[in-house]
Amino acid sequence: MLAGLRLAFSWLTVLPVHARHVDRDVARWAIGLAPVVGLVLGGAAAGLLVLLDKGLLGGVLVVAFLALATRGMHLDGLADTADGLGSYQGPEKALAIMRDGPVGPFGVVAIVLVLGAQSAAIHDWRALVLAVVTGRVAFTICCHHAVPSARQEGLGALVAGTQPAAVPVAWVVAVAAASIVTGWRGPVAIVLATGLVVLLVHHTKKRFGGITGDVLGAAGELATTVVLVVLS
Repeated sequence: MLAGLRLAFSWLTVLPVHARHVDRDVARWAIGLAPVVGLVLGGAAAGLLVLLDKGLLGGVLVVAFLALATRGMHLDGLADTADGLGSYQGPEKALAIMRDGPVGPFGVVAIVLVLGAQSAAIHDWRALVLAVVTGRVAFTICCHHAVPSARQEGLGALVAGTQPAAVPVAWVVAVAAASIVTGWRGPVAIVLATGLVVLLVHHTKKRFGGITGDVLGAAGELATTVVLVVLS
């Protein structure tokens, strides 16, 4: 478990944490513990928000901090996934676009909309923490045991299908319970975000044949944005 937690921080943050050994079992733990990383990132972002003006500028700076703290990987995954889905090509061509092509129009629009919505919606530190954690819970949903990898190599191949149903269910229930501190809209936000992530995974499974590392990033940004907007 400790090796998995180290790998989760190594993958999902810029912190100088190095995993000594990486295999499918360690990757399973890393994905299962991703919400813990979300809690740390969300806590740091919430602290920054408290120090800043809670207007639009504060939201922009918090979003910039989260992008830097995660190396922008989730935003890159969002752009690539949007371009792949927007291409309306078959699985092989769509995956090639996601892997090799520059950011296309669908990717640009997706990033602008998500960053704009997140920046405008950030007002409350509790909602911020909840949103960032939920974004990492989305990773466990993407890696449900019934979802294959779209490729035979890469991050998706390493983590796809590693999570038994109990893991995402437990995280969703835990986050939904914690969201009560934000009022009745908290559980609604979690349920809506979870539902949209499930739909995204289903759609990418249909279009690409499974998930990729990019899909994880897209799902995380989608869930984060939904929670922030509902709670704004």
